[in-house]
Amino acid sequence: MIKESDILNAHLLIVDDQPANVLLLEKILKGAGYTSITSTQNPQEVCQLHNQNHYDLILLDLHMPIMDGFKVMENLKEIETGGYLPVLVITAQPDEKLRALKSGARDFISKPFNLAEVLVRVQNLLEVRLLNLQTKKLFELVVAEQKVTERLLNNVLPEVIVKRLKQQPEFKIDNFSGVIADTFPEVTVLFADIVGFTKFTETVNPKVMVDVLNDIFTKFDNITYHRGLEKIKTIGDSYMAAAGLPTPMQNHAEQTAHTAFDMLEVMEQVNQENDYKFKIRIGMSSGSVIAGVIGVRKFLYDIWGDVVNTASRMESQGMAGRIQITDSTQIRLGQNFITENLGFKDIVGKGPINTWFLVSRHHR
Repeated sequence: MIKESDILNAHLLIVDDQPANVLLLEKILKGAGYTSITSTQNPQEVCQLHNQNHYDLILLDLHMPIMDGFKVMENLKEIETGGYLPVLVITAQPDEKLRALKSGARDFISKPFNLAEVLVRVQNLLEVRLLNLQTKKLFELVVAEQKVTERLLNNVLPEVIVKRLKQQPEFKIDNFSGVIADTFPEVTVLFADIVGFTKFTETVNPKVMVDVLNDIFTKFDNITYHRGLEKIKTIGDSYMAAAGLPTPMQNHAEQTAHTAFDMLEVMEQVNQENDYKFKIRIGMSSGSVIAGVIGVRKFLYDIWGDVVNTASRMESQGMAGRIQITDSTQIRLGQNFITENLGFKDIVGKGPINTWFLVSRHHR
């Protein structure tokens, strides 16, 4: 809603080569309460003045010897990128009114001036102008909020999932009750846990703890992104990622193995640079999983299945500084990695499972 004070505080420019006309219009407008009025008798100054002051309305005489009002409007079109000319033309010639409107003027006032006509037409145009500006600002705000929403969604969900969510007619960012769930037959899941981090947190203040963990996980994020994995979530000082979803990947096991070795190298670099003694324990397993979006107000892209549980056990019952994998991952790795068979181990909740250490890689 446009307030009367907004209208009276609007910026006005009077353009007329006749001083008497300028003085009369100023008197009429100031008498009605308008507070910001500028005038010029030189039409060649209009574009420069408008560039500097962004007038809400320009009262423009059509007949001036140096440059007529039609030429002034042509020049204004070059600087008004939105296509809206805030121009109220002044003319004594009835046949010029239609031409002026076709040239971009919003309205006209006739000479000699009629006080009521001047005030009504000025007020009407200012209401439209200010309403347009207000609508534009609201639209820009909505667009900005949409961009923030999309950026937030892309930070917590895979891009392809965000696109699918937005295509659903019932989707609302603050309350979504739809379901997205898919089965992926070929996926490798990775869990990485920072050994010794819990003890480290007891020796530093919370900000230092969060900064260190954020630095490490940010480096892990860069690795997973580079290798084409999808970060699923972090739980405390544990990091979970998967390859082969939401976009299938033919060499998912190999890329996850590279990710694991990259993480070990990054952790060593962090230790050297900061004199830490952290180690990470990594577990991997491959096979079929179900993936989908859960939550109504806070979204989470998560995965479920025996492969997830097994990969978690490979990590929790593994060895610090080592990568423990299952048969299902080992047979998918090909010849680019050296593995060491550990034989059957009794895994909690799983029973005896044949496991392996990833020892090294031939190619990065």
